[in-house]
Amino acid sequence: MAVLLLAEVNGSELAVDATAKTLTAAKMLGDVTILCASAGCSGAAEAAAKLDGVSKVLCADDAAYGHDLAEPVADLIVALAGDYDHIVAPATASAKNVMPRVAALLDVMVITDISGVVDGDTFERPIYAGNAIQTVKSTDGKKVLTVRTTTFDAAGEGGSAAVEAAPAVANPGLSEWVEDKVAESDRPELTSAGIVVSGGRGVGSEDDFALIEKLADKLGAAVGASRAAVDSGYAPNDWQVGQTGKVVAPELYIAVGISGAIQHLAGMKDSKIIVAINKDEEAPIFQVADYGLVADLFDAVPALIDAL
Repeated sequence: MAVLLLAEVNGSELAVDATAKTLTAAKMLGDVTILCASAGCSGAAEAAAKLDGVSKVLCADDAAYGHDLAEPVADLIVALAGDYDHIVAPATASAKNVMPRVAALLDVMVITDISGVVDGDTFERPIYAGNAIQTVKSTDGKKVLTVRTTTFDAAGEGGSAAVEAAPAVANPGLSEWVEDKVAESDRPELTSAGIVVSGGRGVGSEDDFALIEKLADKLGAAVGASRAAVDSGYAPNDWQVGQTGKVVAPELYIAVGISGAIQHLAGMKDSKIIVAINKDEEAPIFQVADYGLVADLFDAVPALIDAL
Protein backbone atom coordinates (compact mmCIF):
# COMPACT_ATOMS: atom_id res chain seq x y z
CA MET A 1 0.00 0.00 0.00
CA ALA A 2 1.11 3.56 -0.71
CA VAL A 3 1.03 6.34 1.87
CA LEU A 4 1.11 10.12 1.34
CA LEU A 5 2.41 11.97 4.42
CA LEU A 6 1.80 15.71 4.68
CA ALA A 7 4.94 17.09 6.32
CA GLU A 8 4.73 19.81 8.95
CA VAL A 9 6.53 22.77 7.38
CA ASN A 10 7.08 26.06 9.22
CA GLY A 11 7.81 28.67 6.59
CA SER A 12 10.59 27.03 4.62
CA GLU A 13 11.81 24.72 7.40
CA LEU A 14 10.73 21.16 8.13
CA ALA A 15 9.31 20.52 11.61
CA VAL A 16 11.47 17.42 11.92
CA ASP A 17 10.11 16.10 15.22
CA ALA A 18 6.43 16.03 14.21
CA THR A 19 7.17 14.76 10.71
CA ALA A 20 9.60 12.03 11.82
CA LYS A 21 7.21 10.69 14.47
CA THR A 22 4.36 10.60 11.95
CA LEU A 23 6.67 8.78 9.56
CA THR A 24 7.14 6.00 12.13
CA ALA A 25 3.38 5.40 12.10
CA ALA A 26 3.11 5.77 8.33
CA LYS A 27 5.80 3.15 7.67
CA MET A 28 3.52 0.55 9.30
CA LEU A 29 1.06 1.13 6.43
CA GLY A 30 3.27 0.90 3.34
CA ASP A 31 5.70 2.85 1.15
CA VAL A 32 5.76 6.47 2.25
CA THR A 33 5.88 9.55 0.04
CA ILE A 34 6.29 12.83 1.91
CA LEU A 35 4.61 15.98 0.61
CA CYS A 36 6.15 19.33 1.52
CA ALA A 37 3.83 22.19 0.57
CA SER A 38 5.01 25.74 1.23
CA ALA A 39 6.58 28.76 -0.40
CA GLY A 40 10.27 27.99 -0.74
CA CYS A 41 9.99 24.42 0.55
CA SER A 42 13.10 23.02 -1.14
CA GLY A 43 15.09 23.05 2.11
CA ALA A 44 12.28 21.27 3.95
CA ALA A 45 12.05 18.70 1.15
CA GLU A 46 15.79 17.99 1.32
CA ALA A 47 15.53 17.50 5.09
CA ALA A 48 12.55 15.16 4.65
CA ALA A 49 14.48 13.12 2.06
CA LYS A 50 17.09 12.29 4.71
CA LEU A 51 14.57 10.61 7.02
CA ASP A 52 14.83 6.84 7.18
CA GLY A 53 12.12 4.95 5.33
CA VAL A 54 10.99 7.61 2.85
CA SER A 55 10.49 6.39 -0.71
CA LYS A 56 10.03 9.79 -2.37
CA VAL A 57 9.54 13.45 -1.49
CA LEU A 58 7.21 15.79 -3.37
CA CYS A 59 7.90 19.52 -3.11
CA ALA A 60 4.98 21.81 -3.92
CA ASP A 61 6.64 25.21 -3.96
CA ASP A 62 4.01 27.90 -4.47
CA ALA A 63 2.98 31.12 -2.76
CA ALA A 64 -0.54 29.72 -2.24
CA TYR A 65 0.87 27.21 0.26
CA GLY A 66 3.03 29.68 2.12
CA HIS A 67 0.81 30.75 5.02
CA ASP A 68 -0.92 27.60 6.27
CA LEU A 69 -4.15 28.25 4.39
CA ALA A 70 -6.03 24.96 4.57
CA GLU A 71 -8.09 25.13 1.38
CA PRO A 72 -5.26 25.29 -1.21
CA VAL A 73 -3.32 22.51 0.55
CA ALA A 74 -6.43 20.33 0.77
CA ASP A 75 -7.06 20.73 -2.97
CA LEU A 76 -3.42 19.84 -3.68
CA ILE A 77 -3.66 16.65 -1.61
CA VAL A 78 -6.90 15.62 -3.31
CA ALA A 79 -5.26 16.11 -6.71
CA LEU A 80 -2.47 13.73 -5.64
CA ALA A 81 -4.69 11.28 -3.75
CA GLY A 82 -5.36 8.89 -6.63
CA ASP A 83 -2.00 7.16 -6.18
CA TYR A 84 -2.34 6.56 -2.44
CA ASP A 85 -4.33 4.30 -0.10
CA HIS A 86 -3.57 6.29 3.07
CA ILE A 87 -3.16 10.04 3.58
CA VAL A 88 -1.62 10.91 6.94
CA ALA A 89 -0.40 13.98 8.80
CA PRO A 90 0.71 14.84 12.34
CA ALA A 91 -2.11 15.94 14.65
CA THR A 92 -0.94 19.56 14.74
CA ALA A 93 -3.02 22.72 14.54
CA SER A 94 -2.13 23.13 10.86
CA ALA A 95 -2.89 19.56 9.79
CA LYS A 96 -6.09 19.42 11.86
CA ASN A 97 -7.27 22.30 9.69
CA VAL A 98 -6.35 20.53 6.45
CA MET A 99 -7.22 16.85 6.88
CA PRO A 100 -10.99 17.13 7.58
CA ARG A 101 -11.26 19.16 4.36
CA VAL A 102 -9.36 16.45 2.48
CA ALA A 103 -11.69 13.78 3.87
CA ALA A 104 -14.78 15.79 2.94
CA LEU A 105 -13.56 16.35 -0.61
CA LEU A 106 -12.82 12.61 -0.96
CA ASP A 107 -16.15 11.71 0.71
CA VAL A 108 -14.49 9.52 3.35
CA MET A 109 -14.22 9.66 7.13
CA VAL A 110 -11.26 11.23 8.92
CA ILE A 111 -9.75 9.28 11.81
CA THR A 112 -8.04 11.72 14.17
CA ASP A 113 -5.29 11.39 16.76
CA ILE A 114 -4.42 7.77 16.11
CA SER A 115 -2.08 6.34 18.73
CA GLY A 116 -1.66 2.87 17.27
CA VAL A 117 -1.81 1.00 13.96
CA VAL A 118 -3.41 -2.46 14.11
CA ASP A 119 -3.46 -3.01 10.34
CA GLY A 120 -4.12 -1.03 7.17
CA ASP A 121 -7.82 -0.62 8.02
CA THR A 122 -7.78 -0.60 11.82
CA PHE A 123 -6.43 2.03 14.17
CA GLU A 124 -6.40 2.92 17.87
CA ARG A 125 -7.15 6.38 19.22
CA PRO A 126 -7.65 7.80 22.74
CA ILE A 127 -11.12 8.91 23.86
CA TYR A 128 -12.60 10.29 27.11
CA ALA A 129 -9.49 12.41 27.80
CA GLY A 130 -7.29 9.37 27.32
CA ASN A 131 -9.15 7.16 29.80
CA ALA A 132 -10.09 4.65 27.11
CA ILE A 133 -8.65 3.51 23.79
CA GLN A 134 -11.07 3.21 20.89
CA THR A 135 -10.36 0.76 18.05
CA VAL A 136 -11.69 2.03 14.73
CA LYS A 137 -11.97 -0.01 11.52
CA SER A 138 -12.63 1.87 8.29
CA THR A 139 -13.98 0.35 5.07
CA ASP A 140 -13.30 3.53 3.07
CA GLY A 141 -11.22 3.09 -0.04
CA LYS A 142 -8.84 5.79 1.17
CA LYS A 143 -7.93 6.34 4.80
CA VAL A 144 -7.40 9.91 5.99
CA LEU A 145 -5.56 9.99 9.34
CA THR A 146 -3.94 12.36 11.80
CA VAL A 147 -1.30 10.88 14.09
CA ARG A 148 -0.82 11.69 17.78
CA THR A 149 2.94 12.09 17.62
CA THR A 150 3.55 11.73 21.36
CA THR A 151 2.94 7.97 21.14
CA PHE A 152 5.49 7.27 18.40
CA ASP A 153 9.29 7.50 18.39
CA ALA A 154 10.87 9.69 15.75
CA ALA A 155 12.24 7.99 12.66
CA GLY A 156 15.98 8.39 12.34
CA GLU A 157 18.00 9.86 9.52
CA GLY A 158 20.00 7.97 6.91
CA GLY A 159 17.57 8.08 4.00
CA SER A 160 18.35 9.37 0.52
CA ALA A 161 14.96 9.67 -1.17
CA ALA A 162 14.54 11.43 -4.49
CA VAL A 163 12.94 14.88 -4.41
CA GLU A 164 10.45 15.71 -7.16
CA ALA A 165 8.52 18.90 -7.90
CA ALA A 166 4.76 18.66 -7.43
CA PRO A 167 2.82 21.07 -9.65
CA ALA A 168 0.51 23.46 -7.85
CA VAL A 169 -3.22 23.22 -8.42
CA ALA A 170 -5.62 26.12 -8.89
CA ASN A 171 -6.16 28.12 -5.72
CA PRO A 172 -9.87 27.90 -4.76
CA GLY A 173 -9.66 31.43 -3.37
CA LEU A 174 -11.85 30.65 -0.36
CA SER A 175 -9.55 32.43 2.07
CA GLU A 176 -6.62 34.80 1.91
CA TRP A 177 -3.63 35.53 4.11
CA VAL A 178 -3.63 38.88 5.88
CA GLU A 179 -0.75 38.74 8.36
CA ASP A 180 1.08 36.46 10.78
CA LYS A 181 1.65 37.44 14.40
CA VAL A 182 4.38 35.18 15.75
CA ALA A 183 5.42 35.16 19.39
CA GLU A 184 9.22 35.29 19.60
CA SER A 185 10.88 33.14 22.25
CA ASP A 186 14.35 31.84 23.02
CA ARG A 187 12.82 28.81 24.72
CA PRO A 188 12.20 25.48 22.96
CA GLU A 189 8.86 24.92 21.23
CA LEU A 190 6.42 23.40 23.72
CA THR A 191 5.34 20.31 21.79
CA SER A 192 8.89 19.22 20.88
CA ALA A 193 10.84 20.26 24.00
CA GLY A 194 12.77 17.64 25.94
CA ILE A 195 11.91 19.32 29.26
CA VAL A 196 8.69 21.15 30.13
CA VAL A 197 7.99 23.10 33.34
CA SER A 198 4.29 23.84 33.84
CA GLY A 199 2.52 25.99 36.40
CA GLY A 200 -1.04 25.76 37.61
CA ARG A 201 -3.61 27.71 39.59
CA GLY A 202 -1.49 27.22 42.73
CA VAL A 203 1.11 29.68 41.38
CA GLY A 204 -1.37 32.38 42.34
CA SER A 205 -0.74 35.28 39.97
CA GLU A 206 0.78 36.38 36.69
CA ASP A 207 3.69 38.02 38.57
CA ASP A 208 4.44 34.82 40.50
CA PHE A 209 4.38 32.81 37.25
CA ALA A 210 7.80 34.37 36.59
CA LEU A 211 9.08 31.79 39.08
CA ILE A 212 8.01 29.01 36.70
CA GLU A 213 9.73 30.76 33.81
CA LYS A 214 12.94 31.19 35.83
CA LEU A 215 13.03 27.47 36.64
CA ALA A 216 12.38 26.63 32.99
CA ASP A 217 15.20 28.90 31.84
CA LYS A 218 17.60 27.24 34.31
CA LEU A 219 16.76 23.87 32.74
CA GLY A 220 16.62 25.04 29.11
CA ALA A 221 12.97 23.99 29.16
CA ALA A 222 9.72 25.07 27.56
CA VAL A 223 7.03 26.66 29.74
CA GLY A 224 3.55 25.17 30.01
CA ALA A 225 0.44 25.93 32.01
CA SER A 226 -2.77 24.29 33.09
CA ARG A 227 -6.09 25.55 31.78
CA ALA A 228 -6.85 26.99 35.22
CA ALA A 229 -3.68 29.10 35.05
CA VAL A 230 -4.47 30.26 31.51
CA ASP A 231 -8.10 31.08 32.34
CA SER A 232 -6.91 33.05 35.38
CA GLY A 233 -4.63 35.14 33.17
CA TYR A 234 -1.36 33.85 34.61
CA ALA A 235 -0.08 32.55 31.25
CA PRO A 236 -0.89 32.96 27.52
CA ASN A 237 -3.14 30.53 25.66
CA ASP A 238 -0.33 28.99 23.62
CA TRP A 239 1.27 27.64 26.81
CA GLN A 240 -1.77 25.56 27.72
CA VAL A 241 -1.19 21.82 28.12
CA GLY A 242 -4.16 19.46 28.25
CA GLN A 243 -7.21 18.12 26.49
CA THR A 244 -8.11 21.56 25.09
CA GLY A 245 -4.48 22.67 24.79
CA LYS A 246 -1.29 21.05 23.55
CA VAL A 247 -0.31 17.42 24.00
CA VAL A 248 3.30 16.96 25.11
CA ALA A 249 5.50 13.98 25.93
CA PRO A 250 8.93 15.31 26.98
CA GLU A 251 11.68 13.36 28.68
CA LEU A 252 10.97 15.38 31.86
CA TYR A 253 7.73 17.12 32.84
CA ILE A 254 7.69 19.23 36.01
CA ALA A 255 4.21 20.16 37.25
CA VAL A 256 4.22 22.99 39.78
CA GLY A 257 1.04 23.93 41.65
CA ILE A 258 -1.07 21.75 39.34
CA SER A 259 -3.74 19.61 40.98
CA GLY A 260 -3.91 17.16 38.08
CA ALA A 261 -7.45 17.32 36.69
CA ILE A 262 -8.07 14.62 34.09
CA GLN A 263 -8.19 17.25 31.32
CA HIS A 264 -4.62 18.28 32.13
CA LEU A 265 -3.37 14.71 32.49
CA ALA A 266 -4.65 13.95 28.98
CA GLY A 267 -2.06 16.38 27.62
CA MET A 268 1.04 15.21 29.51
CA LYS A 269 0.68 11.72 30.98
CA ASP A 270 2.83 10.16 28.21
CA SER A 271 5.85 12.13 29.48
CA LYS A 272 8.79 9.86 30.28
CA ILE A 273 9.40 11.21 33.81
CA ILE A 274 6.84 13.30 35.69
CA VAL A 275 7.78 15.38 38.74
CA ALA A 276 5.03 17.06 40.77
CA ILE A 277 5.34 19.81 43.39
CA ASN A 278 2.13 20.51 45.31
CA LYS A 279 1.32 21.27 48.92
CA ASP A 280 -1.83 19.10 48.79
CA GLU A 281 -0.73 15.52 49.34
CA GLU A 282 -4.11 14.31 48.01
CA ALA A 283 -3.69 16.08 44.65
CA PRO A 284 -4.47 13.70 41.74
CA ILE A 285 -1.21 14.69 40.02
CA PHE A 286 0.67 12.46 42.46
CA GLN A 287 -1.11 9.40 41.05
CA VAL A 288 0.75 9.76 37.74
CA ALA A 289 3.98 11.35 39.04
CA ASP A 290 7.22 9.37 39.14
CA TYR A 291 8.51 11.78 41.78
CA GLY A 292 6.31 13.86 44.08
CA LEU A 293 7.25 16.61 46.51
CA VAL A 294 4.62 17.71 49.02
CA ALA A 295 5.73 21.27 49.68
CA ASP A 296 4.83 24.91 49.23
CA LEU A 297 5.99 25.79 45.72
CA PHE A 298 7.19 29.20 46.95
CA ASP A 299 9.70 27.39 49.19
CA ALA A 300 10.54 24.47 46.91
CA VAL A 301 10.98 26.19 43.53
CA PRO A 302 13.41 28.94 44.71
CA ALA A 303 15.42 26.24 46.52
CA LEU A 304 15.50 24.15 43.34
CA ILE A 305 16.58 27.16 41.28
CA ASP A 306 19.39 27.90 43.76
CA ALA A 307 20.52 24.27 43.68
CA LEU A 308 20.61 24.28 39.90
